[in-house]
Amino acid sequence: MASKNQNKPPTPNFTNAPTSSSNNERVVDEGAIDKRRKIGFGKMVGPANSGRTRQAFSVVNGGHENGGPPSSAGSECGSIEFTKEDVEALLNEKMKGKNKFNLKEKCDQMMDYIRKLRLCIKWFQELEGSYFLEQEKLRNLLDCAERKCNELEVLMKNKEEELNSIIMELRKNCASLHEKLTKEESDKSAAMDSLTREKEARLVAERLQASLSDELGRAQRDHLSASQKITSLNDMYKRLQEYNTSLQQYNSKLQTELATVNEALKRVEKEKAAVVENLSTLRGHYNVLQDQLTLTRASQDEALKQREALISDVVCLRGELQQARDDRDRHLSKVEGLTAEVVKYKECTGKSFAELENLSVKSNELEARCLSQSDQIKELQAKLGVAEKKLQVSDLTAMETRTEYEEQKKLIHDLQNHLADAEIKIIEGEKLRKKLHNTILELKGNIRVFCRVRPLLADDAAAAETKVISYPTSTESLGRAIDLMQNRATCQVSGAYPMLLIPSGQKHSFTFDKVFMPDASQQEVFVEISQLVQSALDGYKVCIFAYGQTGSGKTHTMMGRPGNPEQKGLIPRSLEQIFETRQSLKSQGWKYEMQVSMLEIYNETIRDLLSPNRSCSDVSRTENGIAGKQYAIKHDANGNTHVSDLTIVDVRSTREVSYLLEQAAQSRSVGKTQMNEQSSRSHFVFTLRISGVNESTEQQVQGVLNLIDLAGSERLSKSGSTGDRLKETQAINKSLSSLSDVIFALAKKEDHVPFRNSKLTYLLQGGDSKTLMFVNISPDPSSLGESLCSLRFAARVNACEIGIPRRQTNMRTSDSRLSYG
Repeated sequence: MASKNQNKPPTPNFTNAPTSSSNNERVVDEGAIDKRRKIGFGKMVGPANSGRTRQAFSVVNGGHENGGPPSSAGSECGSIEFTKEDVEALLNEKMKGKNKFNLKEKCDQMMDYIRKLRLCIKWFQELEGSYFLEQEKLRNLLDCAERKCNELEVLMKNKEEELNSIIMELRKNCASLHEKLTKEESDKSAAMDSLTREKEARLVAERLQASLSDELGRAQRDHLSASQKITSLNDMYKRLQEYNTSLQQYNSKLQTELATVNEALKRVEKEKAAVVENLSTLRGHYNVLQDQLTLTRASQDEALKQREALISDVVCLRGELQQARDDRDRHLSKVEGLTAEVVKYKECTGKSFAELENLSVKSNELEARCLSQSDQIKELQAKLGVAEKKLQVSDLTAMETRTEYEEQKKLIHDLQNHLADAEIKIIEGEKLRKKLHNTILELKGNIRVFCRVRPLLADDAAAAETKVISYPTSTESLGRAIDLMQNRATCQVSGAYPMLLIPSGQKHSFTFDKVFMPDASQQEVFVEISQLVQSALDGYKVCIFAYGQTGSGKTHTMMGRPGNPEQKGLIPRSLEQIFETRQSLKSQGWKYEMQVSMLEIYNETIRDLLSPNRSCSDVSRTENGIAGKQYAIKHDANGNTHVSDLTIVDVRSTREVSYLLEQAAQSRSVGKTQMNEQSSRSHFVFTLRISGVNESTEQQVQGVLNLIDLAGSERLSKSGSTGDRLKETQAINKSLSSLSDVIFALAKKEDHVPFRNSKLTYLLQGGDSKTLMFVNISPDPSSLGESLCSLRFAARVNACEIGIPRRQTNMRTSDSRLSYG
């Protein structure tokens, strides 16, 4: 596994060849010295053995205090170590001798000096060998660590395949969800455990990798320090060759990393497709369960209604039964009274037998009525028993329904959790895709392109039935593609483009970095560019411009609608984010100063929208062709663009910038045409220069945020421009045509790029910024030709490479204030 330092280009190792004193002419054994080896003086000897070293060096110098002659070079080298001072003393040693003509004494001194030099050189060679052995051990440790990391990666991949197989099993078992619910929960818990173990293993691997990287860094630093101390043994030509080779290797590593990033992006796209398919399946099951839940609720409501009806019937039957019992008791009391009267009459008056028979008949009738009422009571009791049984059955049905409802509710809750997890994975995958995509575009230096379609207006209602714009819904094209369909052949002539014949029934497909549909809000659009705006605070140049035909919504995208917070454009929202981020970075020691300038390019003339001396008379003089104040565009060696004599205002809050924007909006040239009542007749350029200083690290950054609202291209046959409007239209179409020429030249990588053909292209010149283009189109079928031209132009812009963005940072100087012009 590659270390974290492999992306840094190697530092050239410039050293000077070894120089010596007058002793260079002496004869030295060249075979004992290897000029390719590197020896450092920093680790010759430690403080613990300094005494022993001094004693050994005295033996080398020829001292015979111990009584014996010095031994050979090989035997003495094993126990002798040299310090830097000893080596310098040896090199600076001079010949001793009273008689200049005593050649024998000089020869002995010379041989003694040569012997010392050989001992020193041999000790250096042994020290160098030990260094090479230590370096080889460190390399072996690094290889072992890389093998362990590779094994961990293989283990992680196997775990990921196991998780994918578990997900497939869950899909297959979704049909029998009721029977295998317990098994799914256990599988889920097992998968979560394995995922937890995998995360722990990954964390352990990352810690191990970090520790190995630190060890490698320390080893490399030690090796670098040793190499720097013995660089006097390398010659200049070889170092230059090695530096060139290392730069080529660094370039190949960058290309390999770019290919790896591309493969990772493709893998993330495939994972996103699988997650979207899983999400659609879960949504289908969720809808089926919702239907079952609705049917269950309906059946439960019907059972409850039946239960209530049966309860009311039971209450009625009980009332009738009680009434029948009361009637029976009343009749029995009457019979008893009549019987008493008969006995009384028999005893007292002795009436006739006929009257007695009549009373007997009446008594029999009353008894028959009592019997019939008893039968009715029995029937009512039987009905009451049946009703109670039905009520019990309905209660059981209601309990079963409630149990089933609880189970369905639990199942729906689980499915909702699965759905939420899948949506979170989709969101994370989309974030990762955007991050990798932005990284690739920054490495390539391409211009990012966003497409936005404005909603249909009241004037477009007559053509609302004919839809010419569609949005593909496939996984790869969702939110990034747009299709145009032509129903009949038309001939399009635009000021910025030549005549164009569009055949009928032809479909034109385009793919950009992002496509916003008509219902996209201003906040949704700003979220996509918020990270790009943040780059200006980090010290990058950022340029965002809106392009499209007149009336397509460019000014609405950039400026928004005044007085409506929900309809604020990109410029106000970008400023709010920058000032909020500046406030949050104060705790980290950052202090920022910001300067604002605003200008417009009207009829190839630069106007300062913040000039305090600007008046209506100045505007009228410019419109009438009388030369006003002249502004010159200048580019310095660092790629910075300045406009001379332009008004620059220091700002400290969004309120100040909002006031300046209102002032600029009132000063900007706006006219009425047949296509747009508030048509912008000039190119508007808003520039925010940011200078930041970190008080703790003394680091300084300088960023620039350019937000540009281009004037819209238009056809004279549709706009009906005459007089001044006609001159404005011709100037706008000419500048947009020059912008098209510049884009085509950049796309073809031509040697000459015609930046100087217009003030707009010359102002936009510069290749080290992060650039984003908004192409705004209209859904009106009558504007299909202009929309097709704008989309084709945007596709060419998206393919342009303008260079890799550079961060402008340095250490703090005495005056860190920005200068403009």
